Amino acid sequence: MYLAHSLQHPIRETTTLHECQSVSRRLRPITVSSIERLRQRTNATSNSLFEGTGHNARALKINVSVTRPLTSSDVDNSANCPKLRVAYQGVPGAHSEAAAGKAYPNCEAIPCEFFETAFEAVEARLVDRAVLPIENSLGGSIHRNYDLLLRHNLHIVGEVQHAVRHCLLALPGVNFEEINRVLSHPQALAQCEHTLTKLFTTKVPVREAVDDTAGAAQYIAINKLQDAAAIASSRAADLYGMNILASDIQDDQDNVTRFLMLAREPIIPRSGKPFKTSIVFSLEEGPGVLFKALAVFAMRDINLTKIESRPSKKRPLRICDDGNGMRSKYFDYLFYVDFEASMADSNSSNALNHLKEFSTFLRVLGSYPMDVNQP
Repeated sequence: MYLAHSLQHPIRETTTLHECQSVSRRLRPITVSSIERLRQRTNATSNSLFEGTGHNARALKINVSVTRPLTSSDVDNSANCPKLRVAYQGVPGAHSEAAAGKAYPNCEAIPCEFFETAFEAVEARLVDRAVLPIENSLGGSIHRNYDLLLRHNLHIVGEVQHAVRHCLLALPGVNFEEINRVLSHPQALAQCEHTLTKLFTTKVPVREAVDDTAGAAQYIAINKLQDAAAIASSRAADLYGMNILASDIQDDQDNVTRFLMLAREPIIPRSGKPFKTSIVFSLEEGPGVLFKALAVFAMRDINLTKIESRPSKKRPLRICDDGNGMRSKYFDYLFYVDFEASMADSNSSNALNHLKEFSTFLRVLGSYPMDVNQP
């Protein structure tokens, strides 16, 4: 049933535009410029920030929980720490905010302007963790975050799977006939395309892409747009005083996004519980080289759950001589692999030592507890 009943989703008559704007001010996203200002205050190099010297460093380290490597027990306990600050991309009401709350139930969720801003906020000790999407069951991989994992020196300490439930939101009193455009993130628009066509039988509203789903709802509320609707979460409707015209409008009800939990320090992996390890590596060009790389896991009965290839940005093209005087150009690839095993297991260590023998680059991004719960 797509159409929501008023008793199921009552309009908050007490929510005003002033309250909507106060939410935005109180939870103003961390921006690139705010991080840059912080770096300038610490003499550009941020020595006192990262090396732990000076008055500024002491002030910023109040929320830093540990300096030793984290254990998986630390990750479990941190979920109940009320002072943990967790960065996510977007504005309040975003699906990423819900994922951060699911990963760390009692955390203070901190909105960030961009994915890279969240990475930098963790590195700059403005926050303790970041929770960022890495793949969606409908839209596939978020390639930007794969690139950022390699660029930044953060560690994966956990994962969480979040079921995405899209709603169609509009200002109170606005009905379907008045809506001429629908705003949301490009993936959300694509994930609801067929349902939108069914809901709007008399006309087809224009689809407008914005940076995030909750941001679309916020924009409509602040600007009092009577001809626009947003695809966003039910929490966004509550925050920005909007009415839910239709619920669960995603075309596929099995719409799940996998998020990674990132920290400055890795956790110490252990045996005895389901673990996943994420790595990235590159190989020399040649016949059967990728087969050999994957065989180091197969011969040890290690299950691979994901493999993703990305062209290397440092050396995007490789020129090879085929021996007959002909020169060929190939993309130089990085391979991101997830496998079901802990680095505490000798089997995993042996597999990676074997892989090192013929890889040109290898980095462990994290070995962390698997999310075995239902999304």
